[in-house]
Amino acid sequence: MIDLNMLKKNLGLALILLSSILCAPHSPAEVLDKIVAVVDDDVILENELSNEIMAIAQKIQASNSAMPPEFVLKKQVLEKMIIERLQRNLAEKAGISLSEEMLTNSATDIAQRNNMSLEEFKDELQKQGISYKNFLDNMRNEIVINQLRGREIADRIKVTDREVEHFIETEDKGGEGIGQYHLGHILIAVKEGASADVIKKALAKANMTIADLRSGADFTKTAMSVSNDDNALKGGDLGWRGKNDIPTLFVEVVSKMSPGDVSEPIRSPSGFHIIKMLEVKGVGSQMITKSKVRHILIKTNELVDDAEAQKRLLALKQRIADGDDFAAIARAHSDDKGSALKGGLLDWVGPDDLVKPFQEAMDKLAINDISEPVQTQFGWHLIQVLERENKDNTNDFKKNQIRDIIRKRKIEEETELWLRRLRDESYVEIFEDRL
Repeated sequence: MIDLNMLKKNLGLALILLSSILCAPHSPAEVLDKIVAVVDDDVILENELSNEIMAIAQKIQASNSAMPPEFVLKKQVLEKMIIERLQRNLAEKAGISLSEEMLTNSATDIAQRNNMSLEEFKDELQKQGISYKNFLDNMRNEIVINQLRGREIADRIKVTDREVEHFIETEDKGGEGIGQYHLGHILIAVKEGASADVIKKALAKANMTIADLRSGADFTKTAMSVSNDDNALKGGDLGWRGKNDIPTLFVEVVSKMSPGDVSEPIRSPSGFHIIKMLEVKGVGSQMITKSKVRHILIKTNELVDDAEAQKRLLALKQRIADGDDFAAIARAHSDDKGSALKGGLLDWVGPDDLVKPFQEAMDKLAINDISEPVQTQFGWHLIQVLERENKDNTNDFKKNQIRDIIRKRKIEEETELWLRRLRDESYVEIFEDRL
């Protein structure tokens, strides 16, 4: 029986020896001194660990959190690096990669979401003491690891209707649903033990920031320029959170806010916090507009190009205008065989039930009007809306929200187990005397 761990260990030690040869004229001892951990057939070097510790320490200081003891920080950071290295290596073996073009596009997208050009975003990173190369490397790792986790875990997670019902019975007995709040956050930091004068100046800055925001200043740009929180580079965006995920300090304030509201300064040991309610969902009733719609589809192929498909639909539209029955024409001519049997009827549809070009064209139509030819990935359509009505979608909305909560819980649980298994089944050797 082959001892896989021993085999991996031998491979790891062989890699260290090879490194010492390739790094000549340094002696093997000098090279060994620079290695703090062997991770399967990879190594983590002392300078890599030092750089990561420095980056994380800066984040901790910026958030005014208590710094753990040095030896604890080193061990925590090294373990984080080991887990990330294992995932990155596994992703590489699985053929998961990210091209330079995709990476640049992702960085550009982040810049645009923060209302900046890519060059402006690079300048902002530099002001924050972050090199653009390090930012790209971290983003590449994050995207690749997320893709790996999606394949290994998220894609296999299922949530049953019974699990949703059980959640409602046990965790949502009052039937209030799970409110979600999209929050923005700015911190005007105050150091521990600051003088009364310093606190007064910080409060004045917070009040001035609030006044600017209430006068229409862009929250994202304001957060990036004045916030001392570690989310500043994200424009202070805390994302969507349920009440259970909101810091206790903010809960009472948030529960009384409406979208667009900016809070008064909220004092904490870290300084003065400013909260903006960006969006709310799942609180109160959820009304949606549903449409009863039918269509005629002409697919394109080797014989029917876009121009021919549009020509055919315009001819059919004219026949309907001249008095022919839409349903009869749909049954005879539509390439959507499922709906053609019902005279082109798709029945009642709501938001997100249809592809975007179809939905947009449908929403612009008056009752009984027929659209011009509309192109989607399925071909070309004539669309007619027969009825519209507003429906209370609160129950379905709540169930979908609960389904998402259960799914996230399962993913978190499965991810923890998967990472532990990955760590246990891999060869990892840590050189404690170099920490």
